[in-house]
Amino acid sequence: MKTLLRAAAAAAVIGLAGGLGGCASLITGGELIRPGEPTGALVVRNVSQGNSIDVVLVSDCSAHTYGLNRLPSGYSIPPGGSYTFTVSAGCWDVGAGEVLSQNSWTEGYARVTVAAGRTTTVQSR
Repeated sequence: MKTLLRAAAAAAVIGLAGGLGGCASLITGGELIRPGEPTGALVVRNVSQGNSIDVVLVSDCSAHTYGLNRLPSGYSIPPGGSYTFTVSAGCWDVGAGEVLSQNSWTEGYARVTVAAGRTTTVQSR
């Protein structure tokens, strides 16, 4: 029964997001690449000694939320590693964190400006 309720709730959320049109991007954080705009690179580097980064949130600075996890499903950034996102040039809010348990996590946030044709690096511990 719980599985059925979860599936119904997920379908309702997906339907709601789809029905919002342009407003859905305000919830999800927006598209990383906006059509017709120049792009740059946003690198999230894990400078910790022993913790992986499990979640990276990247959203347009005008979005109402930090959006959804932008890392591929099941991927985390190992200590000393990095992940590169191609994004439109402009202002971006970036959050990174590690899930410690179901009810515990660490996180950090930064606002960055990515210049066209350039690489901007955010370091996370």
